[in-house]
Order: sequence, then structure tokens, then C-alpha cells
Amino acid sequence: MRRSKLYKKQLESLGDLQLRHGIDEAIAKLKALPGVKFDQTVEVAYKLGIDPRKSDQTVRGVCPMPRGTGKSVRVAVVCEGAQAEEAREAGADVVGYEDLVQQIKDGFQDFDTLIATPEAMKMVRPLGRQLGPRGLMPNPKTGTVTDAVGAAVREAKAGRAEFRADRGACVHVPIGKLSFEADALKENFEALNDAINKARPVSAKGVYIISCSVSATMTPGLKINLKELVRAAK
Repeated sequence: MRRSKLYKKQLESLGDLQLRHGIDEAIAKLKALPGVKFDQTVEVAYKLGIDPRKSDQTVRGVCPMPRGTGKSVRVAVVCEGAQAEEAREAGADVVGYEDLVQQIKDGFQDFDTLIATPEAMKMVRPLGRQLGPRGLMPNPKTGTVTDAVGAAVREAKAGRAEFRADRGACVHVPIGKLSFEADALKENFEALNDAINKARPVSAKGVYIISCSVSATMTPGLKINLKELVRAAK
């Protein structure tokens, strides 16, 4: 595989990529690398000891980022009555009921998160073709099917990350921007690590977190010392 000049310079700066780092050291190294002209996203990747083919070993959830994600989030809510007013007061960008469902059916997707009340889900479920490809279908596991719409809107607007293990038992989650202070990235990382550990399926045996690495959009990944993950989860 051909590598860019930037990537090669970063490799020279990092040295051995097989070394394992504490999260503080990994973040410091990422921030010190030769950069690019845009604010890169910092992402954490986990390899988990689960069998994603088994329905009882699904790892999925949502993690509120205590220091935000650096991204502006547009939130749409399907609800009516007093809950609609609650959603608007909480800062929802789009609020509607049957009218909003029809708009989505017609192709409207100018939102990043869709929240619905349990009552509204009877209308939302048939929209799988429109919502599924972008991962926008509301789900109780991610807190987007709820009667507490105000709290859900505030959480989504403040910044949170949804995670789900793929077919290779890997999870990739953004934790902020490279321009964030190191302490902010560390705090978000610790919140994510705690959420990943709490999402461990009861049926998963043996080592749960096999490996973990952190990287930015245009950088190599840095391996994290697994002992650091244990400390971060306490």
C-alpha cells in the first residue's frame, strides 16, 4: 500500500506502532504529529471478544460525551401535545407527528438524530427504508425511544456517541476533535470506555476487550495499554 508523505512523516515521529501507551501519552503524541488544514476527528477503536453472530452477544449503546463532540447536532422529534412543547423548549430543531413522519417518508432527512415517543413508534417503524441506511431509526437501547423527550433532546444536543459492534466484533467511536484540550479528550475517552464495559453481554466469556487504539482522521492508530482501560473503567 502506498503511503502519503504526511503519513510517512508521522510514522517517523511515532516510531514503533506496536508499543502500547497510556491514554495521556497517546493523546499527547497525536496532538504533536504533523497536521493537516482541517480539525481532525479523534476516534477510538475496540476489538471485542464477542461473537456478533449470536443475538445475545450484541454490543450496542450510547455514551454522552461529557466534553461534547465538537459537532453541531440537528435533532428531530416525533411526538405531540405537551411532549412536543417540551421537545421545542429543550432545543429540538424539528418537531412533528404525522406530518413529520410523512415528510421523512417523502425523503426529508435534514437531521442527525431522530427521537420518538413509544406511542409514535407505530408510525416510525415502517420508515426503515428511509432511516435504516443512515442509522437514524430510534431505538430504546440508544435512548431515542422515550417519553422523556426533553432530556433526550438535551443529551443529543450536548453531544453523545452511539456505538455498535460490527460483524468483525469491532467498535469505532469518535470522542471529539484534535483541537480539544487533552483533558477533554481523556474525559470523553474514559466515559466511552466505561460505557463499552457496561455494555458487555452476560454471555460473553473470556477476554472482553482484546485491543484498543486511538487515532485521528489522518494519522496512524496508537495502541492503548489494556491495563489503562481497566483503571479508566473503575
